Amino acid sequence: MSIVRVAVAILQRPDGQVLMADRPAGKPWEGWWEFPGGKIEAGETPHHALVRELYEELGVKVEKAYPWLVRRFEYPDRHVELHFFIVREWQNEPHGCEGQRLSWQSPSALTVQPVLPANEPILAALNLPPVYAISNAAELGKQGFLDSLKRALDQGLRLLQLREKQLSLDDLRRLAEQVIAISEPYHARVLLNGDIATAREWGFAGVHLSSDKLMTLSERPQDMLCAASCHDAGQLVHAQSLGLDFAVLSPVLPTLSHPGAPVLGWDGFAGLAQGSSLPVYALGGMQQAYIEQAWQHGAHGVAMMRGIWAQA
Repeated sequence: MSIVRVAVAILQRPDGQVLMADRPAGKPWEGWWEFPGGKIEAGETPHHALVRELYEELGVKVEKAYPWLVRRFEYPDRHVELHFFIVREWQNEPHGCEGQRLSWQSPSALTVQPVLPANEPILAALNLPPVYAISNAAELGKQGFLDSLKRALDQGLRLLQLREKQLSLDDLRRLAEQVIAISEPYHARVLLNGDIATAREWGFAGVHLSSDKLMTLSERPQDMLCAASCHDAGQLVHAQSLGLDFAVLSPVLPTLSHPGAPVLGWDGFAGLAQGSSLPVYALGGMQQAYIEQAWQHGAHGVAMMRGIWAQA
């Protein structure tokens, strides 16, 4: 069966709501809800198809669209390759040029049903924030880190990795209890950089695997978020094959912790991240100011160990 290539738009407002449309009468899967977009014609790039389809379907002119994910899905009657873009700026108010209904939706609380099966994992990915913080109690000290964490949560941080390799297991557990307690009122999700069983036992929202642990894994845990550190194409491909929730790809830029080490650079990062089926965060020398650049190169966002706490 041949593969139909499709450009798909996630039109996203500043408040995080995304635009969904229903399939109009007379089309396959009539009445099901999906993200707008359409078939990539011969000779078109995915971006060109996206711009054309949004004008034809919604009457909008795209100003800023960022490459995001590429996913394949097998329907009973066809196989599709979906090229997703996050569209954050456009001209004109969207309207259903083909008679389709439109609805702005929160990815975490849909009020429209049914949704095309291919879009369900996309909604989960959209619930990941653009910033992924990594703890740094080793440099800040325990209390200094906890104080910085509270300020960062006040400023909107909602995803954190607890990574403190220097601590004993008992000290790590005590710190984990405090971090989870501080983060819980903000509905921030905390992942443990460690093993799956410990993350589950200690009540973390998920686990973050080192690249070595990733490559030994044959099946992901289903009852928690699961992320991994990747440094090359093989590791990223394995993370995708396991269906992890997201990956961190590094190092993009030089870092204080690894001075003189080879880096990917933005072009190297894009060469690996663009086309990924799962969200990828850029790590290594990152700052909040680099989010736009990360989006342009296919990242979901940026991961920071020092940059996030310097701002908090």
